[in-house]
Amino acid sequence: MESKFFRFLKIVGVGFKARTEAEGRQLFLKLGYSHKVEFAIPPTVLVFCFKPNTVCCTGLDKHRAYYFAAVVHSCKPPEVYKGKGIMYIDEVVKKKPWKKSK
Repeated sequence: MESKFFRFLKIVGVGFKARTEAEGRQLFLKLGYSHKVEFAIPPTVLVFCFKPNTVCCTGLDKHRAYYFAAVVHSCKPPEVYKGKGIMYIDEVVKKKPWKKSK
């Protein structure tokens, strides 16, 4: 399958990891919850994990590849105080300052 559309996701956080199994048909995420988050990947989308913190969603249909990447992104969106979570490679998270002491 020759893929035209790519969406890269970066996982930021201590202990946050991703891995694929069953020839790229299942995606497992460790995101600091008490359980692993599991996704069944649609047949029109391919998912690769280059590193434990980098995920690539590819496909011939732009809508389906980007939609699956958005579903994974919504599982743990980046927080504004520490910047931990799942973010797109080109996404910029503007961090808020901590509480000011008197």
